[in-house]
Amino acid sequence: MRWVALSALFALVGCSQQSTANSEAAERGRLTYMANCIACHNADPAKPGTLGPAVKGSSRELIEARVLRAAYPRGYTPKRDTKQMVPQPQVADKLDDLAAYLR
Repeated sequence: MRWVALSALFALVGCSQQSTANSEAAERGRLTYMANCIACHNADPAKPGTLGPAVKGSSRELIEARVLRAAYPRGYTPKRDTKQMVPQPQVADKLDDLAAYLR
């Protein structure tokens, strides 16, 4: 019985540490999003912006293609038929954080 209780405690600590790491990445991603994306996308990524579509739930692959190359991954159908986005190389090192936030 003690072993089960200790195992559960260690599992909770491990989940808590992972959750903290995820929330730290998501917070960095939120800050990056607010500083670089809301000029075109809505401050709430679940809603469409003035120029850009809603981006909540975007895959890491899509984020990388759009942010670094202003392109789409092969086989992806865009939500909007505009070509207004320009590459944002200044956030190249923040793609994982953006993906965590948009998840």
